[in-house]
Amino acid sequence: MAVNYGSKRVVVGAHYGMRDWLSQRVTAALMALFALALLVQVAWPGRPLGYDTWSAIFSAQWMKVLTFAIVVALGWHAWVGVRDIWMDYIKPVGLRLVLEVVTIVWLVGNMGWMVQVLWRL
Repeated sequence: MAVNYGSKRVVVGAHYGMRDWLSQRVTAALMALFALALLVQVAWPGRPLGYDTWSAIFSAQWMKVLTFAIVVALGWHAWVGVRDIWMDYIKPVGLRLVLEVVTIVWLVGNMGWMVQVLWRL
């Protein structure tokens, strides 16, 4: 006969912990580096700031791919943060699910719009 010495701990809900904390820090660092690189390109001495400058910065294929990666990082960063807010402060499960779905739809829509703007340049 098997003897049960305690119970297995079942973790539900906000059990993402270290993975989410790390993803928030990594995506924030990537976005900060991208913003710094963009600021250096825009603030380059003797370069007039206008549509032509912005268009030239984002016209290279590598910059479009890098910007797309940053858009994905921004979407993931925002999702983790907003999802944690919903899990911490919205207790009714149905309402939390609706808010999470609305958040996902809104984030994916904004990311799609950003990609359309980026590839139109």
